[in-house]
Amino acid sequence: MLKKLKLDATAEKNIKTWLKGRYDQDVKDQIQTLIDGENTTQLTDSFYKNLEFGTGGMRGELGVGSNRMNKYTVGAATQGLANYLNKCFACQEIKVAIAYDSRNFSSEFGKIAADILSANGITVYLYKELRPTPQLSFTVRELGCQSGIVITASHNPREYNGYKVYWVDGSQVVAPHDKNIVAEVNAITNVKYIKFKGVKKRIKMIGEVLDKKYLKAVKSIAVSPRIIKKQKDLKIVFSSIHGTGITMVPPALAQLGFENVTIVQEQATPDGNFPTVVYPNPEEKEAMSLALKKAQEIDADLVIATDPDADRVGMGVKNPEGEWQLLNGNQAASLIIFYLLKVWKAGGKITGNEFVCKTIVTTDLIDAMAEKAGVKCYNTLTGFKYIAQVIRELEGKQTFIGGGEESYGYLIGDKVRDKDAIASCAMIAELTAYAKDKGISLFDFLADMYKTFGFYYEGLISVTKKGKTGAEEIQQMMTDFRNNPPKTLAGSKVIRMDDLGELTRKNLVTGESSLIESGKMGMESSNVLQFFTEDGTKFTCRPSGTEPKIKFYIGVKDKLKNKSEFNQTLERLKQKVAHIGQELDLN
Repeated sequence: MLKKLKLDATAEKNIKTWLKGRYDQDVKDQIQTLIDGENTTQLTDSFYKNLEFGTGGMRGELGVGSNRMNKYTVGAATQGLANYLNKCFACQEIKVAIAYDSRNFSSEFGKIAADILSANGITVYLYKELRPTPQLSFTVRELGCQSGIVITASHNPREYNGYKVYWVDGSQVVAPHDKNIVAEVNAITNVKYIKFKGVKKRIKMIGEVLDKKYLKAVKSIAVSPRIIKKQKDLKIVFSSIHGTGITMVPPALAQLGFENVTIVQEQATPDGNFPTVVYPNPEEKEAMSLALKKAQEIDADLVIATDPDADRVGMGVKNPEGEWQLLNGNQAASLIIFYLLKVWKAGGKITGNEFVCKTIVTTDLIDAMAEKAGVKCYNTLTGFKYIAQVIRELEGKQTFIGGGEESYGYLIGDKVRDKDAIASCAMIAELTAYAKDKGISLFDFLADMYKTFGFYYEGLISVTKKGKTGAEEIQQMMTDFRNNPPKTLAGSKVIRMDDLGELTRKNLVTGESSLIESGKMGMESSNVLQFFTEDGTKFTCRPSGTEPKIKFYIGVKDKLKNKSEFNQTLERLKQKVAHIGQELDLN
């Protein structure tokens, strides 16, 4: 029957392995049902490759198969990690912390990972209940662990789950450990190598003590406690969108002194099916609709919402017309840095030895603000682990103020080494209180920033290409842009191309090339292309490392003379981004 389906050779081989190997009978029955139903598409997508354990972990759809998130792919990932940890830290006690979010099977996968690690002689600290990703990062450092695991698919659709690995400093793994772990995981070629039977005495449950320590760390980032006290009645609407944010955001805001927080009750219960949204992503207006509706009802000052594992946060502000609108990740990151630099400078805390950090696809407005403040701004590859790498390399030498990335992830201070929506919610509430104390709205605060430094706008065009053919199409797009760079963007000449795959920078006017230094400050070889024009437009092509997508980032800028011209300036920049997308045929 299998031969009759004419499947991809690798898919057929993997299916036979699962049908004959040490897999649970119900798993084999599910595979046989797909075969009997001649469901070649699902069989191919589920088995045409092994679910890739990349340099930060893995993410995929839940289900049976070598290319799906399940007991066996989680098992192989954990056994590979255990093998690597035992090689790196031989002859010492090895400790690993584990947290998980609200997704379907997250708690089960967390327990499976704990069992496998314990069976390999490793001490495990497992959270009793779901907790945010940034709290895991904090926990790794607080307990002196060598590694950490979070079971989460972040803001992906409900069909997904994932597995992220952290190292001794609480950041996601970077070179050389990332690639070494990948090699160990890939070496698990047979399910018989996975030690599923746990050792209970090596598994220790984490409770309220770590919650209190983490919340204390969040409280320590406040820079204007006096203003919070004056604006304690600030009306805040919060939604956890059925995720882990409900466990830490309300107590974090309360301990700072905010007393008027309204929780969106319809989304307060953790639920991996995310029943009130199509897509549990605070970047999406649909996911924020209930929170925005509540804000309108109570005439709130601020709307904030976190994704399922609470490492990303979305925010809404009221415009001069009284309508609520969402800020994108670049705007929120810029506002946070704008506020921090303003308060640090006013307090005489900027000495020339401070820095902020962001990714190369995040707005260059942050660079402009940092330069004017006399603060260094470091740019890294996409991924917060690279921001954490910069913090680690500069530890004890320079002081980290804050940083962020366009995909709604921000970090204030260095007690956590990953994007932290709990701390970000606290800081966003604080900067809103600061603006209100000055007699202006959050929207006015945003406009002031643009008037001072220029109106920067960034558009993102994301193209989804699923399955094997989709991956091939994405690779071909990158090849085409690499071999045939655009000549102009919206009428402005393209003068430079950075190829981060080859780590080269080419002057497209003179033809001269130079090398981009790698190996430190968050920079290494990555399949990313960036193009720069004479008028300051920036265009970036980047295949996603966690989703079947290729992402195109377009950054443009203009001047904002006064607040009354905000909307027309924004519309002009949006049209420019749309025009560039059309001329490059990106949709």
